[in-house]
Amino acid sequence: MTIDEINQIVQESCPKFSSFAKNQLPMPGNKKHLDEIINREITVLDHRIRRSTQRDGTECLQLQFLLNGEVCVLFSGSSVLINQIKDCADKIPFTTTIVKIDRYYSFS
Repeated sequence: MTIDEINQIVQESCPKFSSFAKNQLPMPGNKKHLDEIINREITVLDHRIRRSTQRDGTECLQLQFLLNGEVCVLFSGSSVLINQIKDCADKIPFTTTIVKIDRYYSFS
C-alpha cells in the first residue's frame, strides 16, 4: 500500500474489531471453578462452546454468569452442561443452580 492509500483508510471510518469479532474477544469476568458454585444460584449471561484444548475430540463450555452481583466465568468439559445449554441458549439470560449428580453436573 502507498502512504496515500494508508492515509485514506485511516481517515475513513473503519469498523472496530470488537464490532464484528465478539466471539474472538475474551469473556469478561472472574474465573471460578465449577466446584466453587455447586448448589449456588447463578444467572447465566452468555456462553461459548469451543473445541477443548484439554481433551482431543471433545468440547469445552465457557459460561459467563452473575454470582452475588459479581460477573464470573467458568470452563467445563461437562457434556451434560454443554447439551443443556445448547438446548436452552435462546432463553439466556436465566437463573439456575448447577448440581452434581454422581459424577455429572447439571443445571437445575
